[in-house]
Amino acid sequence: MNHRVTDEAMVQALYRQYGAPLMAFAVRLTGGDRRWAEDVVQETLVRAWRNLHDLRTDSGSLMPWLATVARRVVIDDRRRSGSRPLDTVEDIADRAEPVAAEDERLLREIIVTDAMMSLSPAHRQVLTETFLLDRSLQEAAEIIGVPVGTVKSRVYYAMRALRVALEERGVTLP
Repeated sequence: MNHRVTDEAMVQALYRQYGAPLMAFAVRLTGGDRRWAEDVVQETLVRAWRNLHDLRTDSGSLMPWLATVARRVVIDDRRRSGSRPLDTVEDIADRAEPVAAEDERLLREIIVTDAMMSLSPAHRQVLTETFLLDRSLQEAAEIIGVPVGTVKSRVYYAMRALRVALEERGVTLP
């Protein structure tokens, strides 16, 4: 098989799996500049392509690696363009901490979404109804069309599956 075709197929698979969450992360990193975010995503995927054969992940998800690369691309772009005005050290420190915390929160959100997508449709549905939409077990049962006992069982097994999926991605739940 042609090595180039295999690489292109892998890049397409990377884009299908990580394109949307990576774009959301890049939009946040670029302060809402969608065109710049598209460039960041493209450069991030080019770097992933260059490193395809070396990419290994213990977590089962490349999103943390891709997010780190995207963050570096944005930093490199800012340095190159000189778009960051000279500030005092105190001003930079005051702004850097909340931005880093927000980036970390967004990355965790992306990882949780990625983990949720690995669940079965029934498990995803029951967690969406009960946790994300804050519905009671009875309300969820009525909406899904199954007995309350089935909802309880699905929530239990869905949470176990989600915990495993998150641990595979390097996130542990309390």
